[in-house]
Amino acid sequence: MMSSSFNIYRVGISFVMMCIFYKSAVDSLSELSPQKYFSTLQLGKASLAYFCQADSPRTSIFLEELNEAVKPLQDFGISVAKVNCVKEETSRYCGKEKDLMKVYLFRGNILLREFPTDTLFDVNAIIAHVLFALLFNEVKYITTLEDLQNIENSLKGKANIAFSYVRAIGTPEHRAVMEAAFVYGTTYQFVLTTEIALLESIGTEAIENAHFYFFHCKQVLDLTQQCRRTLMEQPLATLNIHRFIKTMEAPLLTEVAEDPQQVSTVHLQLGLPLVFIVSQQATHEADRRTAEWVAWRLLGKAGVLLLLRDSLEVDIPQHANVVFRRAEEGAPVEFLVLHDTELIISHVEGNTHIEEMQEDEDEDVQSPDMDIQDDEVAETVYRHRKTQLPLELTVELTEETFNATVVASDSIVLFYAGWQAVSMAFLQSYIDLAIKLKGTSTMLLTRVNCADWSDLCTKQNVTEFPVVKMYKEGKHPVSYAGMLGAEDLLKFILLNRISCPVNITSVQEAEEYLSGELYKDLIPYSSVSVLGLFSPNMTTAKEDFTKAGNYLRGCVITGIYSEEDVLILSNKYGATLPALLLARHKEGKVESIPFANSRVQDIVQIVTNALLETFPEITVENLPVYLRLQKPLLILFSDGSINPQYTKAILTLVKEKHLDSLTPCWLNLKNTPAGRGILQTYFNALPPLPLIVVVNLHSGGQVFAFPSEQAITEQNLLLWLKKLEAGLESPIMDMPLQHAFGWSLSKVVLQAWQCTSSCDRDQHHFKVVQLVLEREEDNHKHQSKCSPSSGLGETSWSYCRPHPPTEAPQGQHRESALCYCISGKYLFWLS
Repeated sequence: MMSSSFNIYRVGISFVMMCIFYKSAVDSLSELSPQKYFSTLQLGKASLAYFCQADSPRTSIFLEELNEAVKPLQDFGISVAKVNCVKEETSRYCGKEKDLMKVYLFRGNILLREFPTDTLFDVNAIIAHVLFALLFNEVKYITTLEDLQNIENSLKGKANIAFSYVRAIGTPEHRAVMEAAFVYGTTYQFVLTTEIALLESIGTEAIENAHFYFFHCKQVLDLTQQCRRTLMEQPLATLNIHRFIKTMEAPLLTEVAEDPQQVSTVHLQLGLPLVFIVSQQATHEADRRTAEWVAWRLLGKAGVLLLLRDSLEVDIPQHANVVFRRAEEGAPVEFLVLHDTELIISHVEGNTHIEEMQEDEDEDVQSPDMDIQDDEVAETVYRHRKTQLPLELTVELTEETFNATVVASDSIVLFYAGWQAVSMAFLQSYIDLAIKLKGTSTMLLTRVNCADWSDLCTKQNVTEFPVVKMYKEGKHPVSYAGMLGAEDLLKFILLNRISCPVNITSVQEAEEYLSGELYKDLIPYSSVSVLGLFSPNMTTAKEDFTKAGNYLRGCVITGIYSEEDVLILSNKYGATLPALLLARHKEGKVESIPFANSRVQDIVQIVTNALLETFPEITVENLPVYLRLQKPLLILFSDGSINPQYTKAILTLVKEKHLDSLTPCWLNLKNTPAGRGILQTYFNALPPLPLIVVVNLHSGGQVFAFPSEQAITEQNLLLWLKKLEAGLESPIMDMPLQHAFGWSLSKVVLQAWQCTSSCDRDQHHFKVVQLVLEREEDNHKHQSKCSPSSGLGETSWSYCRPHPPTEAPQGQHRESALCYCISGKYLFWLS
């Protein structure tokens, strides 16, 4: 990790231009008198004063460029201002006019640098020069090959190098390098040159262009060995450098044993393809060496993975030895037979070139996606980037302190990436949690910035961000896979205070457990307590239940009882051993469920389903839970609370098993205004309420409406449902899945990050697409986007996590599901 003296500057640096008074060009520049200016100087702040002469317009062009640079420099924490000279006040900067053609960069009262204005010829030159002056430790300027070799040797085994050649200081390429150094300068040593002879000595052919190299020196321990060098082949621009460095930080080679279509890496997120080298046990070592060689050749161009054929549950054609997957969503994987590694390289480079050309052609036809893409998460994080979080409430871990910390105390560790918007957004929720737990929790809250400590994160099997893990002494770490919000994470932490399952040792303790008295402080976080009943000799069933309890830890309270007197409980509650007792604390009742010959996954499914309400009110928050059941929705739409008679009628049908093939629910338009958009999509106008519809999301998106002229009674509903089952009712509309319950989707705003399913340990990945919702409040219809600026909650940060998938019948694919922000105002579509 590179040290940086610039960290102390980033909080506040003032860059003040003492300039000729020219009002039209500098409307956005702060204007101060000399006395006011000097009175505002503070330690750690920087300024340049030019007491502006009102009668000299010579610098008008320069001031226009400086005005352009105000906003970008402010984004780096650098303020820009000008000071007006007045006759009543004197300063040595109000000197001769030739002195007024310089820009001075100060920190406090110390002069850091002075620039002639002719070197700051445009906005790029201004930003490049200022950052270059401030990043004097992060960016080493060299002129000879000997300088480069000395830096290389000094960093071998310690850090990597970002080496760049630009044609001149102050060019757009120079600015791009400086902006990258601002972000990554504490992680890598940046080296810059403008000497073309130095570039030629490295062996670059196209020396007429700017170049950016990544020198892999950290892994080199032999001083006589040269650091590997990887050239960035894209034009030298800030975004390209960022993407390139992200690929350098990714693991060189990853071994996988899952369907290539389901694998997700940072490369796909960055628009790069994946290459799978198919291996088998007999040739594993040789295949791994080949894959590593290919990975080095394709570094920065594609992700390379070693696919273990012997462990796969999916069939790979026997003759195929390479699998190629493009980055485009929905693109089919290609099974190839390539016996020469050069053919693999050619195939990737050829296809990557085609993809880039296609993107360029698309941009010629329509507006560039990068210009119009509305990433609300990143935008909001960017807007609040200067908000100071009380990070001192959590402990920052490094490679040196990690093991000692998690061994010494029970710890929650947030693994995040400082460059990723979702990570930084969730960091706010994590700090909110730290505030709630301050002084009350024995669990130590810690964090690791994987942008700085990528090796540590790799060792902890962190492959995506953000990830939260719980570490307890003598136990394997437990990954949190719930919603990314403070409340859900708090529930996870509190429920993990006890064993899962907890061992109950007496009938009296079991009764206290079922009544909620034993863990009454946790009941608000788990409205259902699960108790497994077993005879002492039911070893296999107990082991399966224990595994299921571990799987469900942090989601629900589970306990186990297997004493000799277990029949007392089984007889009392009418349970046949082995059995589950479900204590529903809100209803004050206990029900029993037999589960003889059930597997671990079956037990998990039984408990998960038991947590669901019989006739729930559907909201944006809980919709994914019920969609997971993959049944048609029977929805009662109401503009407020529903008539108790309607509830009674539907619950009666539920009790009589008439609705087993449906998910009955109701939606209150006052609590969930987006329901108006649903109805308007179905009926083109808001129909009279209450109204019942059946939406078959998983079979063509058909929508059926209960006749509005009929009363909502058990008999009428049952007759209508029988007609539906017999195919005697016609749908009011057919529409794709994403529109059938579609919240009047007006446009897809962005394709976002990969995420892992909630409570889903098998790491299935889904692509997230944020959707804009149409809401209706006070009869005023407007677009609401997923950001605090929409007025839907400044701190309601939580991101996509689908719920545990049920097993699809053989030969069928899992259906998509919805997930959402925890505030309940935003939806994310998973496909």
